[in-house]
Amino acid sequence: MILGFVVVALALLYFGYTLFFGPLNKARRSAAGEHYNGHGPGLIRQTGARRTCPVCSIRLLPGERVKSWAYPAGKSSDRLMNIAGCPYCLRGDRPRICPVCGVVLGDGETLVARLFDKPGRSHVHVLGCSRCRSPYGHLT
Repeated sequence: MILGFVVVALALLYFGYTLFFGPLNKARRSAAGEHYNGHGPGLIRQTGARRTCPVCSIRLLPGERVKSWAYPAGKSSDRLMNIAGCPYCLRGDRPRICPVCGVVLGDGETLVARLFDKPGRSHVHVLGCSRCRSPYGHLT
């Protein structure tokens, strides 16, 4: 009886591993427009961080960059920045969606973010899009 439980447990473990990490998962992620680099789920940089586009949420390949610009710092340690998107969402391959309000962004609209410069790395916190951050955003 215990041997039967062990066999069932091993079969379920194999099925779960195949479901989450096997070829079916790669095909599903590929159909969703995500990239697979062959070394695990998504792109793992040398720092161990995953690089994703904050506008369309696609995992970026090495060398791919997000178009953004930061404004000069004032008296505080953080800066405001605008994020346009990655090559995929800028050329229209993927929808550009605000992660805060969920609206689909137009061509001239950007994300508004706060950039925290730290020694050795930077941290970006998305505040919203140019529509939901505007006092007149509900009228556009």
